[in-house]
Amino acid sequence: MPPNLPAEVLQLFRFASGPMSEDCLVVNVWTPVGDRKAKRPVLFWCHGGGFATGSGQEPDYHGANLARENDVVVVTVNHRLNVLGYLYLGDIAGGAYQNANAGMQDLVLALQWVRTNIANFGGDADNVTIFGQSGGGAKVSALLAMPAASGLFHKAIVMSGPGLKVTPREEATKTADALLKQLGLSHTELGKLQEIPVDELVSRGGSMGMTMMGGLTFTPVVDGYSLPTQPWDPVAPVVSATVPILIGSTKDEMTSLLMSDPKYGTLNDAELKQRVAFMAQGKDPDKVIECYRRLHPNHTPTDLLVDIVTSQYMTTASVQLAERKFAQGKAPVYLYMVTWETPVLDGRMRSPHGIDLTLVFANTDIAVGLLGDGPEPRKLSALMSKAFVAFARSGNPNHAGLPKWPAYSPDSRATMHFNIPPMVVNDPNKEERLLWATT
Repeated sequence: MPPNLPAEVLQLFRFASGPMSEDCLVVNVWTPVGDRKAKRPVLFWCHGGGFATGSGQEPDYHGANLARENDVVVVTVNHRLNVLGYLYLGDIAGGAYQNANAGMQDLVLALQWVRTNIANFGGDADNVTIFGQSGGGAKVSALLAMPAASGLFHKAIVMSGPGLKVTPREEATKTADALLKQLGLSHTELGKLQEIPVDELVSRGGSMGMTMMGGLTFTPVVDGYSLPTQPWDPVAPVVSATVPILIGSTKDEMTSLLMSDPKYGTLNDAELKQRVAFMAQGKDPDKVIECYRRLHPNHTPTDLLVDIVTSQYMTTASVQLAERKFAQGKAPVYLYMVTWETPVLDGRMRSPHGIDLTLVFANTDIAVGLLGDGPEPRKLSALMSKAFVAFARSGNPNHAGLPKWPAYSPDSRATMHFNIPPMVVNDPNKEERLLWATT
């Protein structure tokens, strides 16, 4: 859990405090009271936590309100995470170790369970929508590229987690070598991994450092078997070509994620340049900062860092996924952005990463500390949850409470801005999109 965060922000990270066990394969189901023989749309939730932590039973994800108010079935799951789910040994030992990504294969197993059993809960096994936020959105992105998951779901929603790429085999092998070295094991002693207590394995994996975005080093890998190719790079995956997709992010994702930085709020221009140079993908940091300062002339260096990291890792990547899906020409893709700003902390968080969780699940009553206690969160929750459910029913998120929302295309790049009131904006982030698209 990130340190030094205000209480209003900690709600977004409380999932990080729970215990972790390899005995974790759990399915939670919410279904409306009534006819169990009804064929209701099924929404299958992949929780966040960056492949490293989290669970499917956090209060934010409780599906009772979403199921009851919209006549759908909601499923959340637990699966193996961190080193237990994503240690890759295929290039070290081969054989049975080549088919990796145990955590992702757990999700496939849960989807198979849904196909076999969900009719007993009034759900339609032929109308399953996978959806997830943050790391959960990246899990959805990966499931769309897994042959074993093909046919187990029929629509997909990616919230603030466009997973264009996962870990290459070479990098995953280096990570495995580093872990084995920490444990004092050679390549011929892999059987001893099963003798090491789970807590020690997880602790050792967590101590190996973090990626720049804060996720642990153990993530899905292109193993050539369970995940044959990069999910969305350079093109959309063929195995899910006919699956409609809804994808989006929040306007200011990184406020909540960067607030733990000791320099947050006091960053100066030199420190901003240093941080941008580190993550600018070879681009001139001065030109990057100049672009964002022109777009946001009143923003402080801290605000500009939030803008830059948000658009690079979330906004632009979401657009790239939408463009690659459109180019496939087999199913529609819809793009959105949450632009509503929470009033708490004097508005300093704006539209942070995770603000949409309780909105989509219709659980705003437990998020007053994050959303405030006015009527707007409840209104926005109704707009968003109904759009997600409409998409789960038909592959089209339009409903009576929204202006007409066209499917994404490069001609207009129509984007639904979820706010009070909601509005459709064409190509709202053009300058940032063009900046990161150029070399």
